[in-house]
Amino acid sequence: MTDLDDHQLAASIAEAAGVLLVELRASLTAAGAPSWRVMDEGDMQAHHFIVERLAVARPNDAILSAEGRDSAARLSSDRVWVVDPLDGTNEYGQPGRSDWAVHIALAVRGEPVVGAVALPAVGTVYDTGNPPPYPPVSDGRAVRVITSRSRSSHAAMVVAQRLDADIIALGSAGAKAMAIVTGDADIYAHTGGQYEWDSAAPAAVAISAGLHVSRIDGAPLVYNRADPWLPDLLICRKELADDVLTALWG
Repeated sequence: MTDLDDHQLAASIAEAAGVLLVELRASLTAAGAPSWRVMDEGDMQAHHFIVERLAVARPNDAILSAEGRDSAARLSSDRVWVVDPLDGTNEYGQPGRSDWAVHIALAVRGEPVVGAVALPAVGTVYDTGNPPPYPPVSDGRAVRVITSRSRSSHAAMVVAQRLDADIIALGSAGAKAMAIVTGDADIYAHTGGQYEWDSAAPAAVAISAGLHVSRIDGAPLVYNRADPWLPDLLICRKELADDVLTALWG
């Protein structure tokens, strides 16, 4: 893998980790494993799989993973891989659910310049090496705001009300963000809590697709900070960004 560029590396590892997770879930489910074990095994096996391959391919880069021990040493690195080995752990633990993801991103001096989001249950990888086309223009239907299945974001509810938008509920952050990339939804406005690994790869892919990507107040997303808590995110069609920000902030 050392001969792959950063985009190819992220995509190939995300895809391979996704295959591992699909096979692991099928095996554990067939063996009658409880959902907590399926989720725990998925988190840790995917984490070790991804981190080991990144360490071999890019030994001089730092890594920040949702399932790994953080180190302040990453703060002195210009290149930091930001990884969520299994985004949507709860969805992964439910047989038949497909709205979970694998996130691998590279932040260079804080900017998410490389990303891959795998949706393994549907066999798809979105990545910055093959930027998705800008989603097609709506055919006159209502704007669609995407929000969490388990708890609706306050920002999403405000935007939906003020823009008279339809609401779509979906699982993981990666699945929701990729719904904007594909044009299956128009606005993903999240508040209430995330970490850098929840948004880095989706943000990189969405940026490569030409979408608006920012904090919920329109400020840029900055990664590899001392505290990885990054509680809000806005991904939407560029032509809707001003309307969304006005709906939120006046």
